[in-house]
Amino acid sequence: MGKVRFGVAISLDGFMAGPGQSVEHPLGAGGMRLHDWAFALAAWRRMHVGLEGGVENASTQVVEEALANVGAFVMGRNMFGGHPGPWGDGSWRGWWGETPPFHAPVYVVTHHPRSPLAMRGGTTFAFVTEGVEAAVARAREAAGGRDVVLGGGASLLRQALAAGLVDEAGVSIVPVLLGSGERLFDGLGGLALEQLRAIEAPGVAHLRYRVVR
Repeated sequence: MGKVRFGVAISLDGFMAGPGQSVEHPLGAGGMRLHDWAFALAAWRRMHVGLEGGVENASTQVVEEALANVGAFVMGRNMFGGHPGPWGDGSWRGWWGETPPFHAPVYVVTHHPRSPLAMRGGTTFAFVTEGVEAAVARAREAAGGRDVVLGGGASLLRQALAAGLVDEAGVSIVPVLLGSGERLFDGLGGLALEQLRAIEAPGVAHLRYRVVR
């Protein structure tokens, strides 16, 4: 059976996103800096239509491993984006244009029902109103024995960790201080992690943990 896992970037003071998240600033003030190390990589740029070039360094292995053996994704409403509340006219189809970089089923946890969206390149967004556990169960079934990858936001990851749904957690620590925003590990004081690996790369340190149950 595949793993349920995630890989996220956080600031040195523990935030996945800065203050003031909005449609215009989805990662809040300063939050985009958490991903500068990834944006420069050829491995990351190949995922996105129209982006070429890029560099290779010690982070390349981390990104390539994150993309390997993925059968389905789960993400929160904030990561899919748009606006809070009901879906309105349904014109919002995600941040990624008509060809999202997932190429697999994606289950979006939301309070508001919506019909599935079939996009180019094999990505289908399905909207799950029964919570993160139901979304992970559906993703496991769709993954067919491959891994399920959890995306943001921090709230969804905290819920999944608290519910004991996560097998492995990847945390890329960036030397940036955001001061406030969305913390990854708030309210998870009893969580036990076993470190599996540490990789130092330009502008970031990549840690991988097994969640101890």
